[in-house]
Amino acid sequence: MEKYDLITSSILRLNELLPLKARQGGHTPALQDLHRAVISSLVMRGRPPTRAEVADRVGGQQVDAALALLGNDDLIVLSPDRRDILGAYPVTSETTPHTLEVNGHTIHAMCALDALSVAPVFDCVVNVRSHCRMTGEAIALSQKGERITGAWPVTTRVGVRWRRPSGDCAAHSLCREMVFLKDDDVARQWHGSDLQGHSVYTLEQALAFSVGYFRPLL
Repeated sequence: MEKYDLITSSILRLNELLPLKARQGGHTPALQDLHRAVISSLVMRGRPPTRAEVADRVGGQQVDAALALLGNDDLIVLSPDRRDILGAYPVTSETTPHTLEVNGHTIHAMCALDALSVAPVFDCVVNVRSHCRMTGEAIALSQKGERITGAWPVTTRVGVRWRRPSGDCAAHSLCREMVFLKDDDVARQWHGSDLQGHSVYTLEQALAFSVGYFRPLL
């Protein structure tokens, strides 16, 4: 029950800050399908859909409008000129500290929590390469579906600093405060006893958190 309460409360808290599922549900079925297709394309093909591929779904005259609607709701991250898709939570073509090897491609996760979500949500094998936010030491994880099959170091934790997204998207603000930490001692240094504004999760807890948050989108 304690684990359930922790995961459930964390999902609710993140949905208050970044309500992706609610925002997705506010769009037409065609745009909801496009949003799902963007995430799937990044994971399965290692890249976001092209404008031509978006046009095949929404019509050639509606590409810019469709991208703007999803981008304005921060469901997708757009290029500076807002013409092309860069990412959609939890994955992106932008370089981040969290590299994923999946389906023969290399992509990036928006944050540490996002990195853990891909394998279980897509039921695939994923290798994660990242580093500890505090020490810079390498962190490597391997996953197969809902199982973490390897972790180095085994003491790795996921830390979340709770803050409202700022700027044009959470990927460039809130996500940068969801990090890997090498162990509990480093985690304590990271949160500085501010347990209202920070949360620390074991890998298993973070995995459950990420699945509960992202699986409804797909």
